[in-house]
Amino acid sequence: MTRVVLVTTSPRVATGLLSAQAWQELTVAGIVLATESAAGLAGVLRAAGVEVSSLDDATPVALARAVGAAAADAGGAVVLLGPEGRHSEASQLAAALGAGDESSSLVVESVAGTWDLPGARLLDVVTTMDRLRSPGGCPWDAEQDHVTLAPYLLEEAYEAFQTIEDGDLEALRDELGDVLLQVAFHARMAEEQSEDVRWSIDDVAAGLVEKLVRRHPHVFADATVDSAEAVHANWEAIKSAERGGASPLSSVPLALPALTLASTLQRKAAKAGLDEGELSDSAAAFADAVDRYLAGPTEVSAGALLWALVAVLRSADIDPERALRARARAFRESSSPSH
Repeated sequence: MTRVVLVTTSPRVATGLLSAQAWQELTVAGIVLATESAAGLAGVLRAAGVEVSSLDDATPVALARAVGAAAADAGGAVVLLGPEGRHSEASQLAAALGAGDESSSLVVESVAGTWDLPGARLLDVVTTMDRLRSPGGCPWDAEQDHVTLAPYLLEEAYEAFQTIEDGDLEALRDELGDVLLQVAFHARMAEEQSEDVRWSIDDVAAGLVEKLVRRHPHVFADATVDSAEAVHANWEAIKSAERGGASPLSSVPLALPALTLASTLQRKAAKAGLDEGELSDSAAAFADAVDRYLAGPTEVSAGALLWALVAVLRSADIDPERALRARARAFRESSSPSH
């Protein structure tokens, strides 16, 4: 039996970096063959002193005939496959060579020359976004800026949020891809700015990692915690130090939905001991807000009523945004024509 070893590589790993197993196969191969799509790797190996013969990429059947003949003459062969579409190329060539066919005189094996680490496909996101934004790419993408894209960032986040409410993990995967697109898009546009304000997606990732490490000293340093509550308290203390004495409310984005905004402000203010008079969660305070609204329904009294209601719900550990959304969804479903 004659062995044919197919060496596959990842397009997300530098050309020429090969696994120990791949190098071992190269050292004992009767002949090393490279498809046209593996020309880059073949060049690197030739520079390292490995003799590589080129194959003309044709149909899988024609390619298999050439590989089979060369392997038979040399007593075995290693075939270098190109990184793009390497899985389909390997499977098609293996099938054409008769892999698994007991009547075949060839034994076909696959060896991973390189493989993707977790997160490697994020490199494809960066490459694709760069292609879309560059000259000759997409005209619509080329016209966008941070301001024109801003509404899509909110829209995609809300769509992802809805899939979580729906419990649809398949849809969540797709929607998170849309959120990731927004991150990649904004980062790509930032690379085009003047040098004093320019940054890239690598800077975004580096800043995130630094923040996670800094705020998790119980994981990356010598801090000790004994509960999730202690982790949260430590996180808030670190954030407070990062703010340099600024109000803990200054970091709450006013773009939040109103109920979430009110709940977040109240929660942070309560933890910081700010203005307890505004944060009463008693039934009496809520009843007083109701009376004042009924006595004079205005935007101010309505806001005070909703604020008091949020305080009461928060004290009962009820998320007012989630509660109202659930009620709205139930109303929509009960009011649909099918009902």
